[in-house]
Amino acid sequence: MVNNMDPQKKVRVLIVDDSAVVRQTLTDILQSFPDIEILGSASDPLLAMKKIEVQVPDVITLDIEMPNMDGLSFLQKIMSQHPIPVIICSSLADSGSETALRAIELGAVDIITKPKLGTKVFLEESKIRLYDSIMAAAKATLHKRSKPIHVSPKYSADVILAGNYSSKFFETTEKVIIVGASTGGTEALRIFLEALPPDCPGIVIVQHMPENFTKAFAVRLDSTCRITVKEAENGDSVIRGRALIAPGNHHILLKRSGTKYYVEIKDGPLVSRHRPSVDVLFRSAARYAGQNGIGVIMTGMGDDGARGMLEMKNAGARTIAQDEKSCIVFGMPNEAIKLGGVDKILPLENIAGAVLNMVVENYGK
Repeated sequence: MVNNMDPQKKVRVLIVDDSAVVRQTLTDILQSFPDIEILGSASDPLLAMKKIEVQVPDVITLDIEMPNMDGLSFLQKIMSQHPIPVIICSSLADSGSETALRAIELGAVDIITKPKLGTKVFLEESKIRLYDSIMAAAKATLHKRSKPIHVSPKYSADVILAGNYSSKFFETTEKVIIVGASTGGTEALRIFLEALPPDCPGIVIVQHMPENFTKAFAVRLDSTCRITVKEAENGDSVIRGRALIAPGNHHILLKRSGTKYYVEIKDGPLVSRHRPSVDVLFRSAARYAGQNGIGVIMTGMGDDGARGMLEMKNAGARTIAQDEKSCIVFGMPNEAIKLGGVDKILPLENIAGAVLNMVVENYGK
């Protein structure tokens, strides 16, 4: 898909949802942003297709359960005929998470999970998330960041883990791989994890996802990878051949007891506008893994993880950023590169091999 949208023009959005309340709420919310224009709304995919024939939107928000044609069939049709960035906005929760994963596979840029009750209030409270997702979707193939909207406060990792510390105690040789990703990361993580051998070092991952979605995502990856993949629980050990994914709406920290690593699941404010936050995970890895850490930052909008990756590098860790060409959104990696926190910039398909090479090299230190 090629997106030639003029960055000075408004992002044109088509809302497709069978609920009149949702259509009106989304319209009211998105119209409040000066750089978004609502092209219209449709109560089902057939009506949406007629509107697209008249004027093509930059982004579509799409429900899944609708009359005449379900959202997944519509998504598949769009991607095969006239690709348009799509954000799934649907009441998926636990039972629908598998459906949401299928949507990602079909090409959806992001998933916003609506509750089955209180949808109007939820959408109003998720105003910033909606905006960020739409702007990322609109500019994904351009790899340009959207204009930030001014929201205060924007917390750093200090609110979860203080930054003043010493890393002099690192005597273990056991390596640990630390990964952060956001928009486009579900597919990037699949490619990365499927390439790893069963005896690779333990892995801890933050993928920006809503609550009740990360468990299904982990189960899906576990079924396709040679390593074990699971949604992290408090106190889980970080062991060889296993990847732990931060649960949605909770921060995850790498900790250490003697020479053994484990994770702590923690509540707290949004950090870099996210929970879980990559900055929080990376900072904890800088403190507790130091030179035994290997940090990877992947596709995603914003700057979450950039400062934390620099802290990892300063603590002696090796660091990798996904390159611009293979990213869906070259935001997070680019910010980490600009801060000077990245050792290597690599295409997605080369990252797993580079990580394994770093593991071998570091064992010689």
